[in-house]
Amino acid sequence: MIVVACIKQVPDTTQVQIDPVTNTLIREGIPFIINPYDGHALEEVLRLKDSHGFKAVALSMGPPNAEATLRKALALGVDRSVLLSDRAFGGADTLSTSNVLSAAIKKLGEDEEVGIVFCGKQTIDGDTAQVGPGIAVRLGFSQLTLVDRIEKIDLEAKTVTVRRKLEGRYEIVEARLPAMITVVRELNRPRYPTVPMRLSSAKASVECWNNEVLKLDVNTVGLKGSPTWVSRIFSPQRSEGEILGDGVQDPVGAALLLVERLLAGDLLTV
Repeated sequence: MIVVACIKQVPDTTQVQIDPVTNTLIREGIPFIINPYDGHALEEVLRLKDSHGFKAVALSMGPPNAEATLRKALALGVDRSVLLSDRAFGGADTLSTSNVLSAAIKKLGEDEEVGIVFCGKQTIDGDTAQVGPGIAVRLGFSQLTLVDRIEKIDLEAKTVTVRRKLEGRYEIVEARLPAMITVVRELNRPRYPTVPMRLSSAKASVECWNNEVLKLDVNTVGLKGSPTWVSRIFSPQRSEGEILGDGVQDPVGAALLLVERLLAGDLLTV
């Protein structure tokens, strides 16, 4: 059985800056990393490989330089890394992206059954949390989101039991395989690659599939297949803050002043 980790190369958002003139991201000199949530998805794929002997595959859609991200996945221990890269895929929104990833997963399933697809719950550059569910819908897989623990995998019954982290509570869910699972950070602690694995990955090959391989209608991928797009990116304008009273020497007076200002509506635009 194959278990797949869908990972994305993203800019390190701690170092992202926005051009004040063009309102676009300044990409020069910004390092790229594996989307943090996807790192936990990748780790769980590797744990299932270790515990059940599944074949681990890392899958990513992106430009040619995303090969570096997939090579890191090889260094961590996946059996196979596949990069989906084609000019036709450029400018994709979440709908178009899930379409390409789904087609690639179907192709992987031609060789061996795909049992579970893991995704991070969202990416730090888009924050939509839509790609994983989009894959589940297109493949007809069971959909399990916000998972923080894999409770049990029953290969005989073809079911998976997980714990979902919800607001103020947890939910235990059993679903049929194949399944698509989106994960949160609490699921695991990602491992670090060993030196021998790093050296081995440098010589390993990352497969690259373009649209000649996937044979998708060009009107359903990339910018042409994207009904949504980002019109602009900007930093929100914030008003200067104001200190009300003395919260240390006179906390009651400061609180009363705050309530008074709130009731008067003076702070609504601050």
